[in-house]
Amino acid sequence: MHTKNIHKNGYDLEVLSINNPNLKPFVILKNDKHTIDFSNPKAVRELNSALLKTYYNIAFWHFPEQNLTPAIPSRAEYIHLINDLIQTSKITEKVKVLDIGTGANCIYPLLGQAIYNWSFTATDVSNTSLKYAKSIIAKNKLNRQISILKQNNRASIFKGILDADSRFTVAMCNPPFYKNETEANQATLQKQIGLKQPANSVSRNFAGQATELWYNGGEKAFLHNFLYESSLFKTQCSWYTILVSNKANLKSMYASLEKLEAKQIKTLPIQIGNKKSRVVAWTFLEIN
Repeated sequence: MHTKNIHKNGYDLEVLSINNPNLKPFVILKNDKHTIDFSNPKAVRELNSALLKTYYNIAFWHFPEQNLTPAIPSRAEYIHLINDLIQTSKITEKVKVLDIGTGANCIYPLLGQAIYNWSFTATDVSNTSLKYAKSIIAKNKLNRQISILKQNNRASIFKGILDADSRFTVAMCNPPFYKNETEANQATLQKQIGLKQPANSVSRNFAGQATELWYNGGEKAFLHNFLYESSLFKTQCSWYTILVSNKANLKSMYASLEKLEAKQIKTLPIQIGNKKSRVVAWTFLEIN
């Protein structure tokens, strides 16, 4: 984990249970260590709520159980990587971030504002997700730091959001990974088998709705749509970034970005436990 990631040394479940008493019933003793059952969606949600309250001053974080419950440590990792990118680029103006597909949990704006005091514009295609995101922002008194924009065209990413006058330091996105619900369910089953849990394709420990988990054509299709549309707004964001789950997609991304005349392309590694991922970042500007 990143040296600045406060979760790099694990969880203090005693402290977390004090700050969020709803977590306490889910704490179990396993191999002489306190932990939770990470296959239990309710336990995962209460753990993440406790982390937000304890370390990020987010007291209210409520959205439907059917929506995606993000893992806070890995989301914080993305935020820290963006900060590294900004620092090495010698960008000095106040940081403004565009979060594509913020979801009902609004997690990246919450973390980015809490850790680095960045301002955010968060977008989504789902009215329901935006309703809950707005509620979280309002209840935590973050309306001045985080604004919401509705993406009215499900086929678009930056079109309808950016215009000639838009200026952001960074655009970020955690895209859907799957082609359809069947593929998402198969991945859930494989994960449960690996964890030696009862196989149940409809029970995901992190939950998730259609717009959060799958996209027509899968991750690769979303990535290339994201790349192409970024090239239509070359000066609107100093850096474009996106989380890439499947390493096999990197080769075609680099080839496309070179054709689109990106000036710099970077792959920033993420490793949380045994899980490896990466953020791909690019710019169309001359940045040191």
